[in-house]
Amino acid sequence: MNTVSSQHKEDAAKTFKFAIISISTSRYGKYGSGTSPVGAEDISGKIMMDLVEANGHHLVDYCLVSDEMSAIKEAVTEAILKGADIVITTGGTGLTPSDVTIESVVPMFDRQMPGFGELFRYKSIEQIGSAVILTRADAGIIGGSAVFCLPGSPGAVELAMSEIILPEAGHIVKHIR
Repeated sequence: MNTVSSQHKEDAAKTFKFAIISISTSRYGKYGSGTSPVGAEDISGKIMMDLVEANGHHLVDYCLVSDEMSAIKEAVTEAILKGADIVITTGGTGLTPSDVTIESVVPMFDRQMPGFGELFRYKSIEQIGSAVILTRADAGIIGGSAVFCLPGSPGAVELAMSEIILPEAGHIVKHIR
């Protein structure tokens, strides 16, 4: 890492408030909005929660929503109002007609972070090969919060959190604030 980049990371805050939004129509139909990933049998949500807490950050909100535009927009807005520095959605980033996370969240962005989606797909090639073209994972800024839209698979969530989002959290939040 170069000296300038190292200095930016050193100057950044060390702990942040995270919100997790799991998007699944079938799971929502079975469990409702849920208050924890454990109670909703949400493996990807649990992975994210565990990684957030293991890295010394705080989880300020978890919710499970149906894959509907209004529900997704409302959940993202609510997470930001609860003071989340970083909001992470999981699910609804694929190509099926019911996958509307990107259509819901991207128009809310004040600014996009195209490098996130590019890097995520690059790193995902080792796990899933050319199937990376099926994800529309994206990220951007809404107000003073970073918002990441991840696929719903546990492997994708672990990769994005461990190799991209958590290592860069301080650097990202410092720049957007």
